[in-house]
Amino acid sequence: MNTGAFVCACGGTCDLDLEKVRDGVRDVEVVASSRLLCQDGLGSMARVIDEYDIDQLLVTATAESCKERIRSLATAHGLHPDATVFVDHREGAAWVHDEAEATDKVARLLNATRAGLAEEAVSRTVSREAGKQIAVIDDAETAIALAETADVTLVANGSDFSGVEGLSDVTLERGRVEDIEGSYGAFEISLAARVTDDCIDCMNCVHEAPDEHVTARPVDVAPSAPDGEWVDVCPTDAIALDGVRRTIEADQIVYPEADPVARGGHLGYYTGPTDGATIAAIESLLGGVEKPDFLDLEMDVCAAGDSSQRGCIACTDACPHGAIDRPAVDRVEFDKIACQNCGACTSVCPTGATMLREPSNERLAREVEALLATDESGGLLSWRGTAGIETEVVAFVCSERARERLHDYGKRAARNDDVSYPPILPVSVNCTDTVGEPHVMHALAAGADGVVVVGCGDDCIHSGPDPKATLVEHCNQAAIDLGLGERVAFLAPGSDATSFTTDLRQFVDELDTSPVPAGEHVATGRIGERTAESAGDTDPMQADGGRPYPDFDGHGWTLESVRVIVEHTDPERDLIRGLSAFGRMTVSDACNFTPTCSNLCPTDAIRRTEDGDLEFNHERCVNCGLCEEGCPETAITIQGGLDLSLLPERRDGDPWVTVYEGELLECVRCGKPFTSVASAEKIQDEVGDLVAGIAPDSEHSIFEYCGDCRTRLLFGGDAGQ
Repeated sequence: MNTGAFVCACGGTCDLDLEKVRDGVRDVEVVASSRLLCQDGLGSMARVIDEYDIDQLLVTATAESCKERIRSLATAHGLHPDATVFVDHREGAAWVHDEAEATDKVARLLNATRAGLAEEAVSRTVSREAGKQIAVIDDAETAIALAETADVTLVANGSDFSGVEGLSDVTLERGRVEDIEGSYGAFEISLAARVTDDCIDCMNCVHEAPDEHVTARPVDVAPSAPDGEWVDVCPTDAIALDGVRRTIEADQIVYPEADPVARGGHLGYYTGPTDGATIAAIESLLGGVEKPDFLDLEMDVCAAGDSSQRGCIACTDACPHGAIDRPAVDRVEFDKIACQNCGACTSVCPTGATMLREPSNERLAREVEALLATDESGGLLSWRGTAGIETEVVAFVCSERARERLHDYGKRAARNDDVSYPPILPVSVNCTDTVGEPHVMHALAAGADGVVVVGCGDDCIHSGPDPKATLVEHCNQAAIDLGLGERVAFLAPGSDATSFTTDLRQFVDELDTSPVPAGEHVATGRIGERTAESAGDTDPMQADGGRPYPDFDGHGWTLESVRVIVEHTDPERDLIRGLSAFGRMTVSDACNFTPTCSNLCPTDAIRRTEDGDLEFNHERCVNCGLCEEGCPETAITIQGGLDLSLLPERRDGDPWVTVYEGELLECVRCGKPFTSVASAEKIQDEVGDLVAGIAPDSEHSIFEYCGDCRTRLLFGGDAGQ
């Protein structure tokens, strides 16, 4: 693919050194610039496209009118409509930074955009059919509004809709909501009522019952209604004070008074006040939906559990939209239709079982690396470090409200408002939920002086205010332990720019230059390239220490970044706290050397040796806790944190550490080791009395024989052997 980069000065309103921007852009076929690209420069742009046979354009433009003219030019020259990608050189650069900083930043942004496009995922969709059945709970106005386009059932939930007009096309359902299960297209609502379907609406009970205990439309009896003779007035015996329960089905539900089932909303389930936007959202889902497939799933490497034991629960805890379910203690299921592309599950998954398709972890890594590339590695601006961006801060910016607010800050600056802030290097993410420990640690390994997560704050539609407080705390703890000091922050640009710009400037001013050189590290997303033989493994995997996980999984990518960082720092401690995807195993004397832990471990981080020892591979452990959960003797304890002293590079290449020294019992007949001494003693203590005397002619206890020899002893006449 031939890529051309085009830079504009917006008629001189952008203080950019166009020549230096051109010098700083790399790995494209051509770089051109114009004082007013979208008008006077269009002819020259057309000639460049033809001369260099360009089929992808990187263009600095933000105004929609400019974008439309450039898109039209591109399509007229046979380019795909999506082949033109725009870079913010104005609101996010030239209007809020000085000329040198803005020039440097625009060149970096063009390079990062090119690097990201090289990793862009091929689009993929998922779909689900659904009907037009809408259940509205106790909201007549919304039910009426939807009745023209959908089949609406209004569940009274104890309310009386007598006198409400416009319900002729709405089905009224008596009962109070007890439970709601299911998902978009297949919801089930459990209702409890005290009137059966035999009711003929004769109104006798309404007239005779104690005041305010029976509703008239629909007829139903309140749970608080007392028993009495008034019940006998029903000609059909439809009053059931003990209650009747039934279930109704719906494709979507509107329940304004309900507590949200998920922090960020659940597809097809609407809580809180309804408005025109709610009605439009409901109507857009009538009949079904087709949407982008946001996730790549590799459930074979999921650490959720095994053999009825609960393991990793990171994704189910993180999802703010109810798109992840745990139907069994050891199984996780994803509803891709309910997924809203926030990335919360992918940022916390340690094994890569769930990964965001776009932007992928690899794409984010390449953009960060391109933003931080130095003169030596890529020929960026020759004056960098003296007049360009001096403190390099990678900013993961939410592509929803946060990005819009930064854009608005640029508009204010153009109106002569006093709005300016340090030239952070932005990487666009779907939501700040996308960002996890792996992303932050990689940015630090790539040489960033600091990392700031820029989110929506109180207005976040996914996780609520300051969703990354824990992430910032954990990453700063890890950075301190690694010898870098605090280098991570979360900031939310609001309507008042002063608070954001002041906080950002203070954060940047307090940063020291990172000891990790910028631009040298190119991530592989793996823990290493050691062969299986050198890692002490017997499996056929020849890379990544034997781990069969996708590149850029959370555990492997983070460990790779830590290894890069410690090459340039001098950590004062071996234990690096704050990193959640690493576990340290200790085993007590209660261990009986049963194979439970090694069988349960989803990453093969535990093994039993022929000598009766239990060994642990810290490099592989993702801190899922399955071994601790499943240990029948409760002998195992797993604690979080990365212990550098347990890594193979600190142990002459050996990743295995003995955590329990056992002793194997050899069969007294054939000499074959068959169990641990501790396990045999435990079994003998538990059932020895029950089998005493079962082999009276043998000189040994039956517990001293292996399974085969024990069978021969008892049934084959080998007594005394």
